[in-house]
Amino acid sequence: MPKYTATNITDEVDIRVTDRNAKFEPTTLCKMFQATAAKYASQPALHYKQNGEWASYTWQEYEAKAMAFAKALVSLGFDRFDTVSISGFNSTEWFAAYMGCIMAGGAATGVYTTNGPQACQYVCNNSLARVVVCDGVKQLEKFMSIADQLPSLKALVVYNAQLPADVECCVPIYDFDAFLGLGSDISTATIQERIDIQRPGNCASLIYTSGTTGNPKGVMLSHDNLTYTLRAVTSGFQGDLFNNTERIISFLPLSHIAGQILDIGIQIYYGLHIYFAEPDALKGSLGKTMKEVHPTFFLAVPRVFEKISEKMVEVGRGSKGLKKAIATWARRVGGQKVVMSQYHESGGKPCGYDFAKALVFNKVRDALGLDKCKAFYSGAAPLSPEVTAFFASLDIPIYEAMGLSETTGISFFNYPHKWKQSCLGHFLTGTDVKIDPTNSELLIRGRHVMMGYINNEEGTAAALDEDGFLHTGDCASLDSDGFAFMTGRLKELIITAGGENVPPVLIENVIKEELPLLGNVMIIGDKRKFLSAIFTFRVTVDEHGEPTDKLDAEAKYILAQLDSSASTVAEAMADPKIKTYLDAGLKRANARATSHAQNIQKYIFVARDFSVPGGEMTPTLKIKRNVVADKYAAEIDAMYGH
Repeated sequence: MPKYTATNITDEVDIRVTDRNAKFEPTTLCKMFQATAAKYASQPALHYKQNGEWASYTWQEYEAKAMAFAKALVSLGFDRFDTVSISGFNSTEWFAAYMGCIMAGGAATGVYTTNGPQACQYVCNNSLARVVVCDGVKQLEKFMSIADQLPSLKALVVYNAQLPADVECCVPIYDFDAFLGLGSDISTATIQERIDIQRPGNCASLIYTSGTTGNPKGVMLSHDNLTYTLRAVTSGFQGDLFNNTERIISFLPLSHIAGQILDIGIQIYYGLHIYFAEPDALKGSLGKTMKEVHPTFFLAVPRVFEKISEKMVEVGRGSKGLKKAIATWARRVGGQKVVMSQYHESGGKPCGYDFAKALVFNKVRDALGLDKCKAFYSGAAPLSPEVTAFFASLDIPIYEAMGLSETTGISFFNYPHKWKQSCLGHFLTGTDVKIDPTNSELLIRGRHVMMGYINNEEGTAAALDEDGFLHTGDCASLDSDGFAFMTGRLKELIITAGGENVPPVLIENVIKEELPLLGNVMIIGDKRKFLSAIFTFRVTVDEHGEPTDKLDAEAKYILAQLDSSASTVAEAMADPKIKTYLDAGLKRANARATSHAQNIQKYIFVARDFSVPGGEMTPTLKIKRNVVADKYAAEIDAMYGH
């Protein structure tokens, strides 16, 4: 009887090979890595900033650094199936530690830098981490504070930090380069033996879900999960659209499966160029990096595209007269072009497109540093129709991709020749997809589906049924062409006291479209007589990612149109003009609801916007609904007269 699931990290699972996926022969990530390193040995692989200038490691140097890390682990008694936790911003050290751990026969685990000590302790103990790699003093101090509560820990390794001479800890602490020197007595043959005995069904990576409730679950991904997904998704590109000359900026968290697949995985498969962004990429420096690198593919979470669009709208307000008229006309043409390029549409170009491209679209891309970009992708959460339409009007179709940690990051994918707007994508080649008729839940089966949750038999059994289908928790529909459209999340579904099923995200997006002054919206109503909402204003964030009390530029522009002088949250909350604006916008949003039961009858404002540091959002910027509901329980109860 084949064994396709496991909860013990030492277990090997069988590979679900079918006629539709057999062309992708099972292999290990290390074999793929070594083949690429040998093929492109002297070519640049990893590009990073050193004293303000770009420097690089060749594939040969990248492999040597990973090999040195593997040897250092073995010198500490690291066994096969042991784990390394890595907490830091994307860097050559992150990549070398990740691949070095796997080459030593272990499983690499990313830990979000935003995790508090308690969350870090849980992940390290759940995975039995032998070594923790930290980026900088702040991360090091966090792990030092819990080191005596990590019984499996043998060492802490730090990069981007000067170790104090008097530092004390219950385990040894090594500078990254010094750590690499520990394995000088371990032979390359010793590591190669471990690589050679690896099986495609062995665990290679642990991804801890940034779930909105409870402790995160450790998703066990096998070598085949990773190598199959890399080949299956890229096989969908036509011709040589995707090749080893591509330039990708690495800035998405590598603790997330999207970062690992795009930045580490696809690079290993294709041998392309990775450029590391600055640690403050999402706070403003990403734009500068884009202009220096000119990436050929760009993948980001929806919030990044939102920020870019907001900045462009702000700049565009300075246009007047003829210049503004031309831009308005061009954006109409751009939107038509994008619509025509969708699957089963006519293709071709609308009248005046070439003129609009030369006059407007090319200049926009040049200004963003995206003049060489072949495709733009958004993942981790659905992109709002408003942002999708904005970029489409500039002849920039944003292709969405959908996946979970449990499906190695990709379940559905849009390609430039095969895509639909506001759609999750077409199901991955060689996989099985169906919709549960009882609750519209999306079910997925294939070689990209996880081994199971580490040390969690109950959770694994709940997620994977006897037929091998993963129960995703996502509600979706499939069209006749195999494209998926998200309709909600089962866990997020609100069931009112009247029995009405309400998908909150869809309503929240409509409200934010009608009221762009808002930063975040969260619908309340489970087991309640009616729906209500919590609103936050758009505000600036400080250097630590914490929301401030100051309204951002877009909010101030909107308020200026209302003849309001408010510049802080407190002033905005007290301004009756803003109350009138909100009531009118909410009325428009309610008019778009599919039923009266989905109307928002009351709302409250909270003074602080939701954020990752504040604990109200996950690292992938999903609202932690239970946290928000608990934090503002008294205010919520007051809306319902309790």
